[in-house]
Parts: sequence; structure tokens; C-alpha cells
Amino acid sequence: MGADSVNTMVKHFPGGGPCEAGRDGHYAYGKFAVYPGGNFEEHLRPFTEGAFSLNGGTKTASAVMPYYTISYGADQTYGENVGNSFSKYIVNDLLRERFGYDGVVCTDWGITHDMGKTEEEFAGKCWGVEMLTEAERHLKALEAGVDQFGGNNDAGPVLEAYRMGCEKYGEEAMRSRFERSASRLLRNIFRTGLFENPYLDLEHSCQVVGCREFTEKGYLSQLKSVTLLKNRAGVLPLKEHIRVYIPRRHIRPYLDFMSSMTPDMHVEPAGKGAAADYFVVVDTPEEADAAICFIESPVSVGYDPEDRKQGGSGYVPVTLQYRPYEAKQARLHSLAGGDPLEDFDDRSYHGKWNTAANEEDLDLVLDTKQRMGDRPVIVSVNLKNPMVMAELEPCADALLVDYGVSPQAVLDVITGRFIPCGLLPLQMPADMDTVERQAEDKAFDMECCVDSEGHVYEFGFGMNFDGVIEDERTEKYGRQNRRRRK
Repeated sequence: MGADSVNTMVKHFPGGGPCEAGRDGHYAYGKFAVYPGGNFEEHLRPFTEGAFSLNGGTKTASAVMPYYTISYGADQTYGENVGNSFSKYIVNDLLRERFGYDGVVCTDWGITHDMGKTEEEFAGKCWGVEMLTEAERHLKALEAGVDQFGGNNDAGPVLEAYRMGCEKYGEEAMRSRFERSASRLLRNIFRTGLFENPYLDLEHSCQVVGCREFTEKGYLSQLKSVTLLKNRAGVLPLKEHIRVYIPRRHIRPYLDFMSSMTPDMHVEPAGKGAAADYFVVVDTPEEADAAICFIESPVSVGYDPEDRKQGGSGYVPVTLQYRPYEAKQARLHSLAGGDPLEDFDDRSYHGKWNTAANEEDLDLVLDTKQRMGDRPVIVSVNLKNPMVMAELEPCADALLVDYGVSPQAVLDVITGRFIPCGLLPLQMPADMDTVERQAEDKAFDMECCVDSEGHVYEFGFGMNFDGVIEDERTEKYGRQNRRRRK
């Protein structure tokens, strides 16, 4: 505590991972979290063993944000299937009473606003309470134990919720409820010294923000995260100043995060501009000593408005492969369902198709390999989700993944300016069948990709230039070591 402390909000409680079929809780089509493996408790561990068990003076994170989703079937006390911030079981019984958390609970953004007119619209996320008024949603969240409404700058519905609460519980009880939240919110200001001294020294701020020390530490974190998965015949590190070909990408239109349709795009990889500081960048494979393909993991959404317009449910598989995928092994019936915009409860996509919007990333790799012949092809994947590596891995002499770092960090690893030390934070599935068979709430239940070098792309796998990494991290966390010990 004190002026050097930072208020930290941890999210998302009780876990944002198990959305049914890998969909996204920001949208009505992704509102349900499911627990087919009965593994609800496992998702609480980052909170109970992490955010609520800290070494600092407060011992716990100063704020918690519940996720948008409906934790389907988790509430066995009141029997409600409502968004987590509206759930008395999730916020009061679990977070407040069982775990003794008395910090700020802040809703995720826009949960009290009205939902959109279609399942895919990026609008309010009032999951499970769509038929309540905006003021009624505020009251329900307050009843659950929420202190702060993310994304709401309008006091009107909060005051209306207060008046409704006074009628329901009495003014004394409602005032006490509001004062309890006010105390939690103010406590974070007092603990960091912002009440006594809310001012900044501009000269000091300019020296601290973006300073060289912090920038270097941030960049080092980027470097350490880059994960080398394959290095056939020790092709990496590449020598600097050799001639390198970096192909252009093509991405078809798709629904982006804000549910807007993107244009058809021809994209110059960000790494191409940065590569000029390391290599002589050439325009054709024929001129090159080596090629580097900068691509993304397969991009897809588990809902298709065109399918709905043609009489279907709209639900399609989230595909982790590039080529067209038919969901033959998907569930015959969804585990959860129910929405004011739908006249059905079954969200199954069994037997339906989907194709990654960036399918041509795979074509780019295959074409580059064919044109390069025996000269090395390096594939660098910006990994936004697990993916089926088997489609492209055989054509990669070296394969790296990153999780959203600068292209310079990847190139520093490719050229050996930094020795790779990153490990996979998730499993890479062997195929889509194993993806369909796995349970949303369970970890480590997929068959993993085995590459042409015999390496298993398991949680905790990674390589440096000498081979597979084996250190204290892999000893403690590596799945392959656990298999060997068994």
C-alpha cells in the first residue's frame, strides 16, 4: 500500500475460458459458458491461488471483473442462468462469502445496455436478463453484490435502481447497500495515497513513462515469449544480410471484433518493413537465399449471418484449420441455448462447414515452399488461438509462434540476436476431430500435433538452437516430462 502501489483489477471471474464451442462471450451467440467435464472449480484457481493470495499488504487484487457469460448450470442454489455479474450465486455466495472477497466488483462493459437486433451485433451484453429494463438490470446486479458498472456513464438508471430498491427493501437497507459499495471504491483511492495527494509531478512523469529501463524490460518480455517449435537441420539462426523473400498475404472479408465486415485485403506483413534492418529483402523467391512467411493462425467466427438468412440457425464451427472444415464430430445437440432472438434452443453446428478467412495463409506457405525448392522456408505464426499445425508444418524448415509481439522481436530470434526460450502456453491439436471431442472446461484433453521431426506440440514445449528446451520450467510444468515420469 502507499503511493508506489497500483490498483489492479483481475478478470474474468469465474473464468473466461469455457465458452461453448469456443465462441466469444462478447456476442449473443457466445453467451454461454459450459462445464461438460464438471471442472468448474479448476477455473477458480487463478483467483484463489493467485489474485486472492498475494504477498502485498492487501493480500488480494483491489478489484474483480466477472465475465459476460452465463455460467450455465453452475448455480445450484437459486437455479438462475444469468450473466455472471447478475448472479447472486457467483458474486455474493461464491466471491463474497466463500472466498471472503471484500474488494470492488466491477461489471464488464455494457452489460446493462440492451442487446442488439441480431446475434452477431456488437451491442449490450445483458445475457440472461434481456427482458428486464435497464434500471431493473442495475438493481439485479446490485442485489448480486456488484459495486461498479463498467461502460455506463449515465447516473439515471442507477438512481432509478436505487428508488426501486427502496420500494423493495426500504430506504435504510438500500442506503446501507450503496454506502458499502462507496466504501470499497474509496478504499482503493485511500490505499494508494490519491486522497492525500492526487497530483503528479510532470517532470517526474516524463522521466518515468516510456523510460528506457521500462521499454527494455518490456521488449525483453516480448523476446522471451517467442516460441521456436521446429528447426530442421539447424536452419536457424539465419545469417544477417542474406537475401530474403517475404510474401504478401491475402485475407477474405470476415466479421471483425466489432462485428463489421472487413474489406478484401492484400496485406504486406509488418515483418517485411522491419526485415530491411536484418536482410536484403527481395521481390521474388528466385532471388532469395531464404524465405520468411509471416502469417496468422486461422481466423474464424462461430456464427454466420448468411447461414441464418438462408434458413439455418447461424451457428457454424469455429475452425482451427485453414482448409474448409466439416464438423462431422461435433455434438448432435448443444449443451446450452435460449435467446430472445431465436425460436430454438439447440445451437449445434453438427455437419456444417466453415473456412478460415485467411485460408490463403496456407496457400502462401505451400506456394513459397514449392518455389523455394531446397532453400529454407521459415514460417512465423501470430498465434491468436490453438491451431492445426499439420496443414503447414511439413513445409516449414523452421516454425515459430508469437502471441502479439513486434516483428523485430521475431526477427531478433530468427537471426540469433536472441536465443529462443519461449514455451507453448497451450496444446496444438492434431486435427479438428480432437478439438470437437475435448471438453470446454478441461485442460490437456486433446491429442497433440506430432511434427515431422517427432516433436509433440504439447503445453510447455519449446526449442532453442540446441534442441528441445529442458529446464526448471519444463520440469515443473511440461506435459511431456509428466508423460515420461508416468
